[in-house]
Amino acid sequence: MSRSRSPLTHAEVPGAFDAAAGTYDRLVGSNPGYHEHLLASAEALGLPDGGAGLRVLDVGCGTGASTAALLRVAPQAEIIGVDASGEMLAEARKKDWPETVSFVHSSVEDLPGAPISGTFDAVFAAYLLRNLADPDAALVTLRGLLHAGGVLGVHEYVRGADVGARVRWNAVCWAVIIPMGRVRGGDATLYRHLWRSVNEFDDAAGLSGRLRRAGFGEVHATSAGGWQKGIEYTFVARP
Repeated sequence: MSRSRSPLTHAEVPGAFDAAAGTYDRLVGSNPGYHEHLLASAEALGLPDGGAGLRVLDVGCGTGASTAALLRVAPQAEIIGVDASGEMLAEARKKDWPETVSFVHSSVEDLPGAPISGTFDAVFAAYLLRNLADPDAALVTLRGLLHAGGVLGVHEYVRGADVGARVRWNAVCWAVIIPMGRVRGGDATLYRHLWRSVNEFDDAAGLSGRLRRAGFGEVHATSAGGWQKGIEYTFVARP
């Protein structure tokens, strides 16, 4: 399926998120299951004891929805949210957070040089990998940020493995998501990118294989329910 207007380059994606930051929370909040599915993925990390003594990195944290999910399951952990969009981070910082939560402006590619020291018990990446120019290199970087016994959680839309899931994705995007983005934000560039990026990304089996090739020997994938069934997945991976 082709649509008019040129696709965003990977370098342009953070700017598209900057432009949509002010209305992003309202739009995703109207997506049935959005916050519940993020919470389920955070719970799947299996962080013990409310996160006491643990460090968690939330990569691609955006406006903080994934950070809030992590905080619910690990309220005693140190949580660092990272994003390449300065405006999305500005929205995240406006919210009320405990002292254990902080935010850093950085792309995944620049993480080795970012002001983040040490390794982490868990790394969480929600809606991130398909937006990157080199997701394989990013996964290797994230694996290097885990200490021994650490866990990576990936929460992501993937290309539907069957025709029904792909048709549902295209229908929801063009009937609901893209029009809402245009009405609420005045521009639907980011949401056309969302539609296209999922269609051009891995299916669930492909992303599981990508994780294994990046050095994660144990990978489990679970589909969300609702309209996102077969499209949105939680991947839990351990080196």
